Parts: sequence; structure tokens; C-alpha cells
Amino acid sequence: MPARKSPSSATGLAALCLLSAALPAGANTDESTETAMPQVTVVAERAADGYNAQQSRGATRTDTPLREVPQSVRVIGQQQLDDLGATRMADTVDFVSGIARLNDFGGTWDNFAIRGFSSTDMGYLVNGFPGSRGYNPPRDTATVERFEFLKGPAGAVYGSSEPGGTINIVTKKPRFDNANVAEVSVGSTGLRRATLDSTGALTASVAYRLNVMAEEGATRSSLLHNKRHLVAPALTWVIDSRTTLNVESEFLRVNTPLDRGVINVRGVLGTLPRDRVLNEPGDENMRLNSDTYQATLEHMLADGWRLRIGASYKESEFDGEYTEANALAADNRTLNRQATWRTLPSRDTALQAELEGKFTTGDVGHTLLVGAEASRLWMNTEILRSSNRPIDIHAPVYGTPAPALVNRTSSSDERQRVKAVFAQDQVSLTDRWKLLAGLRWDEYSQSLENRVAKTFVSRKQSAVTPRAGITYLPNDTSSLYVSAGKSFRGNNGTDIAGQAFDPQRSTAYEAGWKLQSRDGRLGATFAVYDITKTNVLTASDIPGYSVAAGEIRSTGAEADVNGQVGRHWRVMGNLTWDDARVTKDRTLAAGTRLANVPEVSAGLLAIREDRLPGGGRYGIGAGVNHVGERSGNSADTYSLPAYTTFKLVSYWQVNGRTRLSVDVHNLANRTFYTSSWGNLYVTPGAERSVVARLKIEL
Repeated sequence: MPARKSPSSATGLAALCLLSAALPAGANTDESTETAMPQVTVVAERAADGYNAQQSRGATRTDTPLREVPQSVRVIGQQQLDDLGATRMADTVDFVSGIARLNDFGGTWDNFAIRGFSSTDMGYLVNGFPGSRGYNPPRDTATVERFEFLKGPAGAVYGSSEPGGTINIVTKKPRFDNANVAEVSVGSTGLRRATLDSTGALTASVAYRLNVMAEEGATRSSLLHNKRHLVAPALTWVIDSRTTLNVESEFLRVNTPLDRGVINVRGVLGTLPRDRVLNEPGDENMRLNSDTYQATLEHMLADGWRLRIGASYKESEFDGEYTEANALAADNRTLNRQATWRTLPSRDTALQAELEGKFTTGDVGHTLLVGAEASRLWMNTEILRSSNRPIDIHAPVYGTPAPALVNRTSSSDERQRVKAVFAQDQVSLTDRWKLLAGLRWDEYSQSLENRVAKTFVSRKQSAVTPRAGITYLPNDTSSLYVSAGKSFRGNNGTDIAGQAFDPQRSTAYEAGWKLQSRDGRLGATFAVYDITKTNVLTASDIPGYSVAAGEIRSTGAEADVNGQVGRHWRVMGNLTWDDARVTKDRTLAAGTRLANVPEVSAGLLAIREDRLPGGGRYGIGAGVNHVGERSGNSADTYSLPAYTTFKLVSYWQVNGRTRLSVDVHNLANRTFYTSSWGNLYVTPGAERSVVARLKIEL
């Protein structure tokens, strides 16, 4: 077997270098020294307190009240993460409208559709930087302050992306008030998890934050186990009253099975039990490593102008050998499998510079943002496969000798570079009318060396992506908006003439209505949208080639409600209707549904909290999630059945420092399927589980 590659950085040394490099030389350790604290950071964190966030930087890259933003934005903050018992980003999406689960490659990455459109490459951002390019383990919540679900095209501010939207992850930042929180969790399916979140002042001008996580336990079968470890140090240095430097890093190590789930037999699901393992339990787990470094310098200029310069670097690796399904024989019980070895390293570098300022022209107020970005991505792919290794799906016998890895099916080197400039103006026409207009120019270049086919392809393309929207605020508790935007995304490969395909281009229209209570603790958003994507790759008249002639359209309506209802209740609910279909294709019939995207989905979590007679507080609640029928593959030849699951949540807030929680997931122990990839990889949902958590502020 080829030798395993590993990232060049060593976790411990990198963390030490990060901490020491960010500390100012000769930093004053006298705690009595008066230095301005990072007020902007504190305000940004408090904006997500409670269920109903008031502001978000993600949608516009500026601090803007959400009721003035002409798009649907859903924020999941700390209180919601606690109430949901969320340990992964995937634990939150059932309670956000417009999000559908897609193939997660055996539980090894995050993959969702937003308003019907997959968004793998730019599926999420981390503090505004690209966060999911390359191969990345599922996002853990240990370092997350909040998730910002930004609906609609983000091309005008973030560049190449899908038109349905994107997700911005805001990480926990250092604070100058000392706090240390430890949490341990145990679950009925073998879960064991512990986290530590520590923050405080190192000097009068330097604060730190350190998050640590360790987890292990069973997956959907007692034959499969995983381990996760995370260390994330961060520093904030208030250089002076106008300048702040934030440096952070994250080192994640995951050891997990490549669990591709079960298969459908003759187009029918449920023939196999949900815990049936079709690989080899003796296979070694896959190794997923991810190291991320970010640095951001903010400087307040004269007259309220703000300069922000940032850099991000990420190294990731997906490595290991696993047995996977290849084809089901005609007897409908013999499954041919292959041992597959992969090593998929990647490196992603991004630089950003922004200038933001507020000014007036006559009676009209402006918040102007101009910026530039540059990024570079390198990905290498090596895949070897064996000959067939059959198994009886109904009476599996494990442990047959592993065939040799004899077939190199993929060996490639891909490099991408992006240069971009953008501008955005948020215009306050009056107290009631707000206008947003943005424009971005991207130059995208890509080279791909295929060492198996012995080919080399390079291309350079550019695109302009505009966005515009207007918001009307009739009173202090509601707003109405309309918006339109364009986005683009490069197509991989070349046509029969060896020329690069034109990029995919999308146009999106959205209108919505936002409401909130007078105290701001309860809010709702209702939106309708119409999105069309063109230049989607489809089969050519000449076998083996493609043309950029396909078209996809998604139209829908969605609603989100979240916040405090009266003194004792808090709720988070969502409802989505989404008609996402192929409208033009050379192979698929017009009207073919997009795989894994339900027409109807909904979620609701309601919790009642009150005081206990002897002191402390309690909370008890229930959640329900419904996902409609979905197409199981791109040709829409079979369906994933609709399902409804229930959960119970409860906690005892013993005092201001101690909280004990007990949650029950999939209360009725329902068998259901969350996503699929063709006929051979169908992901079952988790069985019923009980999880107890103890959270202590030290």
C-alpha cells in the first residue's frame, strides 16, 4: 500500500508558535494598565444572544440589523445549540427552512442543499473565509459561536457559489472576562464526549481562548466506531484604542469509518435492517486531518472608517483504505465490493482586505464597503481499487481475504486561483426605505493534471456578479423586501474540442416579510424565491463527452419563527415548500426532481422553562421534524420515503454554574433515510438514543 501522507504541521508545535507569535514583545502584564477593550467583538457576540438574533455580519459583511437586510437570514446561536444538544452543524439544519441533507460521503463531510442547490465547494464560510474547499470533516460545534444561514446568492460579496445560499460559521473569540466551562456527555449508543472552553485576559491588552474536545463512540452499528479530537487556541491583542489583532487556529483529528450505509434492492428500501454493515468491520478507519489558521487585523480610521485585513490558511487530508459497494448482482443478494485506498490532501490560502465607512450625501446615508480578495487552492487525488470482494447482503460473512489494490482509477493534481474586487453600498434613503446594491468581479483560473489519462487542462475565466435589494420598514416591528442577484460557478473538464466549458450562471429573485416583537425577543421571516441555473453540464450527442446546456429551476416558499413566547416558552420552527427540478437536459426528462430535495419539510422545537420551588430552573420540551419524499438518484428512478421523527429535551439548571441535560433523539425509534447517492449508498438515520450532558462553569 502506498505510504500515507500527513500534513506538514505538527499540532502541538503549531499551536505553540501561534500563541507565542501573536503575543506582543514585552507585553505589559500589569493588570492595572488601562487599555481599550475590543468593544466590537463583544457587541458581535451579544448580537446572537437568545433565539432571535438582531444583527449579523455574514449577509452584508457589515454590522447591519437583520430587519434591514433584503434576504432571509437564519442565525443559530449558543442557546439554540445548547437546547438542541448539537455537536455537529448537521444537528441544526432540521430547524432551518430551505436546507436539505445530501450525500455526506459516509459521514466524512458536510453536504447540504440550500433552496435545492448543492453547495459543496463554497458550502460554508468560517468567519467569512472559505471553509469547505478540499476535504473537511463534519463541522464540530465546540468552537462555534453561531451559524449564520444566508439564503440567496452570495456572489456579490463572496464570489463563486451556488445561488441557493451559503453558511457562515462564526467561531468563539477571546474575551477579557475570565470564564472556564467544561461539559461531558454520555449516550446510550456508546457516545463519550468531553469539551473545555476557557477564556480570559493574559494581560491588560491580550486575551486568549482555548477550546478542547475529545469524542468517541459507536455510529449506526455496534461494529463501527469513531474518534475525534480537537484543539483550538486563539488570541486577541488590543494594540491600541483603534487597532485589534485576532489570531486563531483549529487542529482537528478524526478517525472514522467510511460508512456508505445500505442499498436499495430492486428500488425498494427497508429490505435490509438499518444497522446492516456492507463493508468489512475489520477495515481500518479513515483518517481525516484538518489544520486551520486565521488572522484578522482591524483598524479604525478617521471619521468612522474601518480597515480590515485578513488571512486564512487551511491544510486538510483524507486518507485510508475501505471496502465499498460496487454493484448488486442479478440474484439481488450478492453485492460485489471493492477495497478502495484514497489519499486526498489539500491546501487552501485566502487573503482579504476591506474598507468600510459611513457618510452622507445630503439627507441620504451610506455604508460603503469596498474590498479585494485573492485565494489559492491545491488538491491532490490518488485512488487505488481492488478486484471484486462479494458478500451476501442478507447473510453477510465478514473476513474474506482482501484482494490486492491493482487498479489506479484516479491520480490528479488540481490548482485553482481567484482574484476579486467588490463594492457594496447600503443606502438609507429615509428612515423607512433602505437600498442595497453590490457588484463583484472575479477572475478564476484552474489547472488540472490527470496522470491516469495523461492529460493537462488549464483555463481562465472571469465573471461579474451583481446584487440589489430594497427594504421598506412600515413600522418598528416589520419590514418588507425584494431582491435579485446573480452568481456563477466554474464547470470542470473540457468539451470535445478541448475547450473549457462556460461557467454555470444563476439568477435569483426573492421577496419577503420580516416581523419581530417590540422587545425583539420573537421574530419571523416569510420568503418566496425563484432561482434558475444555466450552463449545467449534460450529456453530448457524442458518447463520453458533455456540453454546458442543462438548466435547473427551484421555486419555493419558506417560513422561520424563533424566539421567546411569553415568560416561559421559547420556540424555533420552520416550514419549506421547494419545487426543484431539471428544466432542460439532454438525458433527463424535463421535470425530473433534484435528488435528495424534498418538496415539503418542517421542524418545530418548543421548550418551557420555569423556576423550581427549591431554587434553580428547569426546562422541558419536545421537537418534531418532517421531511417529505425525495428522489433517490439523479434519474429519479426510486424515492426515499417521507419521515417524521420526534425528540424530547430536558434540563435542570441547578445554579448559575451547573446544568444537567437529558435528551431523547428519534423517540419512536423510526427507521428512516436521510440521503442517498445513487442506488448503492443510502444513509439510514440514527436509531433512538438517550444522551445525558453535564455542563459546569469552573
